[in-house]
Amino acid sequence: MKIYEFNVRVRYSETDQMGVVYHGNYAQYFEMGRVEWLRNIGISYKWMEENGVMLPVVSLTTNFKKPARYDDLLTVKTIFKSQTSAKIEFDYEIYNEQNELLTIGNSILVFVNMKTGRPMAAPDYVKTKLLRI
Repeated sequence: MKIYEFNVRVRYSETDQMGVVYHGNYAQYFEMGRVEWLRNIGISYKWMEENGVMLPVVSLTTNFKKPARYDDLLTVKTIFKSQTSAKIEFDYEIYNEQNELLTIGNSILVFVNMKTGRPMAAPDYVKTKLLRI
């Protein structure tokens, strides 16, 4: 599965005084999509960390097209873009209920050995799952 979609309703606490989603919250929507994308192909982020592997974000870009607002039901699309030996890259698209494209984003994450704090090759179980998509 290259694309994973989920819905999230904008909570009041995610907005500014104008009822518009605060820009910093988009990174959380992207993270939610990424974690669920991985879970959907059989990779638990929690399990990876319990086994000494973390995936910090090293690059994050966001391009805002239209505002998301309080109580909007958003569709977050997470799209697997690529994987190299030590990196994994995702694109994101966020739509409102009218199917208007609100935001696009991209993130690059690096596989890191938690003991050494150094980049590492993606574990074999990740490579195996990614080969199946």
